[in-house]
Amino acid sequence: MTITRNKINPQELCSRKLWELVSTTSHKSHISESELLEAIAELAERRHYLAELEEIGKLEK
Repeated sequence: MTITRNKINPQELCSRKLWELVSTTSHKSHISESELLEAIAELAERRHYLAELEEIGKLEK
């Protein structure tokens, strides 16, 4: 049995959901590294959670 997974589109998610994906250390959502980077970039572009991203080391100052 093959399980397929849809790719996450960060533009379709609210900032709160993106933050949940980025800040979850165990990555319970099983997102790929590229999807994680896209989520971080989308949050940075929206200018949401910038201080928090810097604090957890996901975004350089």
